[in-house]
Amino acid sequence: MPNPPTPSESIAPVHVIGAGPGGLATAAALAERGIRAVVVEKSPDVGASWRGHYERLRLHTTRRWSALPGLPIPRSAGRWVRRDDFVAYLEEYARHHRLDLAAGVEVFRIERPDGPGVDAGDWLLSATGGRQLRASAVVVATGFNHTPHVPDWPGAADFAGELLHARSYRAPAHFRGRDVLVVGAGNTGAEIAAELAEAGAGNVWLSVRTPPHILRRATLGWPSQASAILARRLPVGLVDRAARPLARLLPDLTEQGLPRPEVGLYTRVQQGAIPVLDRGLVRAVKRGRVRPVAAVASFEGERVLLADGAELRPAVVIAATGYRRGLEPLVGHLGLLDGAGRPLVHGRQTHPAAPGLYFTGYSNPISGTLRELGRDAPKIAAAVADRIATLERGR
Repeated sequence: MPNPPTPSESIAPVHVIGAGPGGLATAAALAERGIRAVVVEKSPDVGASWRGHYERLRLHTTRRWSALPGLPIPRSAGRWVRRDDFVAYLEEYARHHRLDLAAGVEVFRIERPDGPGVDAGDWLLSATGGRQLRASAVVVATGFNHTPHVPDWPGAADFAGELLHARSYRAPAHFRGRDVLVVGAGNTGAEIAAELAEAGAGNVWLSVRTPPHILRRATLGWPSQASAILARRLPVGLVDRAARPLARLLPDLTEQGLPRPEVGLYTRVQQGAIPVLDRGLVRAVKRGRVRPVAAVASFEGERVLLADGAELRPAVVIAATGYRRGLEPLVGHLGLLDGAGRPLVHGRQTHPAAPGLYFTGYSNPISGTLRELGRDAPKIAAAVADRIATLERGR
């Protein structure tokens, strides 16, 4: 089969911002269509966000459904891929597809250029070193977990102990023998709390604002992700009802302070809360090694005051309180973000006010982010190819 035609040299290259899984997959899909694409990454290498995660991390999605298009993850990585193995895979992915990576270059702002002789179809990217990068299309792939978020708790600035975001947590050795409060009962908070309990921390508390749905990662060899893929297009109420028996496969932790949620599993997903896949939390709570407590209300000196009136005196507070997308400086002036800072369009769609500007990786699907990034990449590449063909016809 002949290679697709290469776009005219007068057409500016496509710029992909971010060398995480979404950016790499999209750049590879563009290259497959013969489209010049440059991946612009502010860090020294690919996969910067993954490199910064805690050492214990394994993918919650299977090796098969975590691979990006055009290159499988090696079987030697196992079914549940370790952080370091996934980073190595991303490095190999960039080499395998011979991607054009501009590392150490940060894009600060995307806008339409003006002035005489400017192509109306172009975008202008302002980047480090005074660079002005012209692009025929732009794919923003800076990631769902871009900017660590710590709530503005009253008194937190004067807390006498150590307060850090989960982004800064790497391994449990530093916390051995110390009392730790982990705030946030998502997958990150649950795994950190369980690891601290296993590794000899003192008291370990888990602050829970809304009880999460907790599922097994796999049951009799069947991964939870497989069920999620099958269910993702079914009615929400139907999935809520079908998921109830899955919760009963794990012990009821109500007496330990972690009751089962009243709101259905898929309803919570629609609200933005992904289920926790158990990697030791249930056992640790059942044995009293991790103690669920109420939400954090405020700080006073060395004390942490909880919403139910209780107070704790932890040496360390780890805020597993999520991230913000951090897109406002980049595209906020274009009117493309909703009230939560997420793009109004996603995947192959572009906003009528910003044709040729695409976003990938800003959703948190139940079926697995990596799987959906891989599915979005060729669709975005097809849309970009159509755009470039239109630009060439107009010349």
